[in-house]
This record gives sequence, C-alpha cells and structure tokens, in this order.
Amino acid sequence: MKRMMLTGALLVAGAAAVLAQPTTAPPAQAAPAQPAAPKGPAPKSAAELTALQAWQAAAQANDPDALIKATDEVLTKFPDTDFKPMLLSTEASAYLQKKDWIKAQIFGEQALAADPKSFQASLVMADAIGQHIGDHDLDRDEKIAKAEKYAHQTIDLLNTAPKPRPDITDDQWTGYKKPMIGQAYHDIALAEMTRKGWDASIAAFKSAIENDPQPAYEVQMAQALQQSGKNDEAIATCDKVLAEPNLHPAIASAAKGIKAAATQAKGGK
Repeated sequence: MKRMMLTGALLVAGAAAVLAQPTTAPPAQAAPAQPAAPKGPAPKSAAELTALQAWQAAAQANDPDALIKATDEVLTKFPDTDFKPMLLSTEASAYLQKKDWIKAQIFGEQALAADPKSFQASLVMADAIGQHIGDHDLDRDEKIAKAEKYAHQTIDLLNTAPKPRPDITDDQWTGYKKPMIGQAYHDIALAEMTRKGWDASIAAFKSAIENDPQPAYEVQMAQALQQSGKNDEAIATCDKVLAEPNLHPAIASAAKGIKAAATQAKGGK
C-alpha cells in the first residue's frame, strides 16, 4: 500500500539520523549563551542501538511479520526506549498491512497513549475502523463517528507537524504529508458513504484526490456521484479514469460498471 510505504519511509528516515549518531552521553552542561535545542529521541546504549538497527532493516524490507518481530524485541528489551511511540505506530501499521484490524487498533491506541500527536497512529485508527464498517453493524454510527474523529485528528496533526529532520526541505515535507492527508480524507469519504451522506462523501473524495490523485479514489467518488443521482458527473469521472495509462484491471472494471449504471439510470443503453 502506497501510503503505508510512505509512512514507513518517513519513520525510518527519522530514526536513521539518530541511529547514525554516537551513543555516548552529551556533556553534563550546555553552553550558557543560549537555550539548548529540544533533544530528540536517542538510543541509551549500544545494545539498544543494535536492536534499533535490526528494526530499521526490517522496516526497510517492507516485511510486516519481520517488522512486528523486530518491534516486539526492542520493546521487550528496552521498554523505556525514546522510540516507543514510533515503534508502536509502525507495529500498528504492520498489522493493518496484514489486515488484522483488531491488533492494528490495539497498537494504534497504545501508540497514541505514548504520543497523542502521532499522526501515523491516528491514521491507522481511522483506516482500521473506517474501512471495515458494515451497513448492518449494531454499532455502525459509533464506528463512523470514531473513524471520522481519527481522520480529522490526523489532518490537524499533519498540518502542524514539524519536520522530523532539518535536512528535509519544506517542499519535501509537504510532499511526504500529502498522501497521508489524502488517505485521511479518503477515510472520511468512506465513512460518509456508509451513512449515505453523498454530498459530504463527494466533498471528502475531492479533498483526497487533491492531495493524492489516485484512480482508486476517483472511481469511489464516481460511485458516490452515481448513487447521489449525479450521473453525468459519474460518467465524466469514469471516462477520466478509463483514459489513465496502465490502469489496474480491477479499477478499470469498477469504472466500467459504474459508468454502465449511470448510463442506465439516465435511460441510456
């Protein structure tokens, strides 16, 4: 999943700079001329550094099982690690990648408890809850509200999140954040589709596409347009998607099906 890869890359990049630093303790006193800069997370021992390097390798391999194992090893051996919020967030993301929605939520909640400003964790929560709501779930409305809360929280956190490393330019940081903001809007759009709030869903899809123009988002927006009776807009959106080069067959099939339904609804053939 593109967004998962991007989130993992950001977390690894943030850790890499620290892991490259020596683990020796800083001088006891900072220079009195000016206040010291905020101290970032750092390994507390050579053993922790080694465990974090193993975790980093697992994250770069994009193997969710290996990442879960490496994360558990770090947290078991070094429960007070400065990297705890990041580790819990990546473990939540790994379980989401494995489609284990329950464990994704469990670790997402733990990550937010460790760091309430973790936009990775709040996005995992929005994904894990919002994308798996059944029309007939007894707690459907509660799940929709929670998914939307976490999605809006993610957007707010990302809009104010500081750069994880000073060598990342403002444009690069904006580029990193946009797909995650798009995913959060996508979660809102899906939640609104579940409650049949078509106008709100379409607006959220447009925001998702503005931040991350994925054909999959456009097809889902076309479905919301068709369901709301905006058949001409649905057809135009499907035509735009179908003109995309190298379109995934599943997306092409969905676009053709939605276009056919919109055409039929208009009285066409």
